[in-house]
Order: sequence, then structure tokens, then C-alpha cells
Amino acid sequence: MIEYIVPSNIDDRILVRAAHMLENGALIALPTDTSWSIVCSIKSPAAIKKLRKLSGERDERHFTLLCSGISQFVEVCSLDNTRFRLINRLCPGPYVFILKTLPGTEKFLDIRRKELGVRIPDYSVPIRLLETLKHPLYSITAKKSMTGNSEWDEIVHENENELPPIPEEELFESGWELEEIDGLDLILDGGEERERIFSTILDLSSAEDIKVIRQGAGKWPA
Repeated sequence: MIEYIVPSNIDDRILVRAAHMLENGALIALPTDTSWSIVCSIKSPAAIKKLRKLSGERDERHFTLLCSGISQFVEVCSLDNTRFRLINRLCPGPYVFILKTLPGTEKFLDIRRKELGVRIPDYSVPIRLLETLKHPLYSITAKKSMTGNSEWDEIVHENENELPPIPEEELFESGWELEEIDGLDLILDGGEERERIFSTILDLSSAEDIKVIRQGAGKWPA
């Protein structure tokens, strides 16, 4: 189901309905400052399982926690002053930050790594939904391989510290294209084509230098 919205002035009733659906285990597709994402509530184990099945990814660096502000990071991740200043300088924007998780986060999100990708998108649709829901969203990038109509198979990169970029042709532009993805409960569509770009992933989990896991739209060094 597609719900058409005005990104600069989203009807509160739509946001409340979408938040209610998320609380009850829904998967929702929405535009971000990069490409389209598919999200679920972090408080719904059943929805997280559905999201993982839809993604088909084993590497949990493909999964990102969308937050409305840095204050939500500290509920699940370890964040010192140095990392806080860096993230504060780059956010909101097309960056994913890999951070060490706090004890209990792995069990809570059913993840096997002790690191988690977090980001604050610079776009009104996810931010308004996050503010309405009042807690982070677990997210993946929407890809055409999820429709069964893609010939792209991701190649495992030889360097485990890097994550290969998603081909531009594998990303969506318009909301109606996502209707072919089975399992989606709602598509929030602003009616505009989105750029087919992906975020820059920076690994801040080590005490050593920052590692670029994937170079995307976010400039680095910034």
C-alpha cells in the first residue's frame, strides 16, 4: 500500500498510523537522504526477523539503526567525547557510524556482532516518523534483488574492512517500484524520484584510526 505524502508538511495522522503499524510488526519503505530504506521497529522481534529474511544479508553491517538524534545512540552504543564531536559535526547526513554496542544490545536486536551501524538521516520523512515513534528504527537499503527481478549478486569483498558499494542500477528511484517487494506493509511516497546513492560508512569501533568501510555520498575526510 502506498501512502502519498508531502515531505515538507506530512499529515500527522499518517505519521501516527505508520507508527502504530510499526509497533505492531510492520515493514515500511520510505525515502531518505540517500536512497530508499525499509524499516521496522526495534521493539518488534518478529519484524526484525522479517526484515532479515527480506534482506537475505548475513553481514550485519548492512543493517543500520536510524535515529532522530545522537541521544538515541547512547542508549545502545558506547560513545566517548571524541566520537561524539565527530558525529555531531557530520550529522545529520549520509553517514553510517559503526560503534561498539553496550551490553545487552546484541540480544535485544538479535545481532551477532558487538558493533552496530547508526545514523541520522538528513531528510524529513524518516526524522518525522522517528519523532512520532519515539524510538529508533532498524533499517536496510531497498534493493531490486528483493523483487526477484535482479541479476545482481553481491561479491564478497576480499578485504573484510571494506564493504563493496551497491550498484546504482540496483537502487530504486520511485516509490511505486517498491510495490514489487513482498512483505512490505506500507510505502511512504513523497512523489519525487530519489537519487540512487548510498551512504558513507565509517568504522569508529576501534581505538585506532577511523576505517572507511564504504565510500558513498558523505565526503571523507570531511
